[in-house]
Amino acid sequence: MENQSRVFAEILPAAAREFAVKEKEHGFEMRAVNNQNTGNVNQAREVQVTGTAEVCCSADRVSLRVSVANSKESVNEVTNSITRRLEYILQSVRQHGVSERDTSVRRFLHREADQYHMEAEVKVTFSDFDKMERVCSVLLEKLDKSVCVGTPHFFHSAESLSQMRRRACVSAVENAQQKACEVSQLLGQTLGPPLQVREEETREWRSEDEEDGGKCQDSAPLPHIPNIRASSRVSVSFSLRDRSRKKL
Repeated sequence: MENQSRVFAEILPAAAREFAVKEKEHGFEMRAVNNQNTGNVNQAREVQVTGTAEVCCSADRVSLRVSVANSKESVNEVTNSITRRLEYILQSVRQHGVSERDTSVRRFLHREADQYHMEAEVKVTFSDFDKMERVCSVLLEKLDKSVCVGTPHFFHSAESLSQMRRRACVSAVENAQQKACEVSQLLGQTLGPPLQVREEETREWRSEDEEDGGKCQDSAPLPHIPNIRASSRVSVSFSLRDRSRKKL
């Protein structure tokens, strides 16, 4: 994760009546305003910084499709054959802690010449990749050629994407606050409370696969676990207080 924040500052003399400057390139804005309505000079200052942050999120879900098929001379025979295999598949999935809401089953029966052919598919969504690998091993070992285990498909859940976006925004704000604090100390000011926080830009993109090196050219590629990156740019305004001003 890379955090960046750029600032540019200028402190006006106390005699200045009004000051307002915007530097878009450096993401900075400072205002100093004198209020003489009551006869007392009351100078209010604020500093605006732009903070950026970038975060990365790996896929947190994987879906697996397991299919079985068979042909028999009667509907009952082929149904019973497929049902027994489906029960074993579902039992294996449940034994590894996968809930029913993460499992779905589809069946398709049709006739081919003098036989009835049935195909069935079980789709399972895992949040634990190790459990997915163990289920694959069990099914391939016990059911052998009577079962077809598909290639795992890794993806991001809506919850993980939402959390990633929040992390990017919060990190950008934290970075902006840290930089504004350092600048205020450098200029002999005390950083006050935030006046405004605005998220100006967000971006999301898929990371390129950087793990190609070192693989055997003759081996089959492993299922790719995708990464998504998100960046956020925020603009935050803080009030400034002069350290030298005596407290009343």
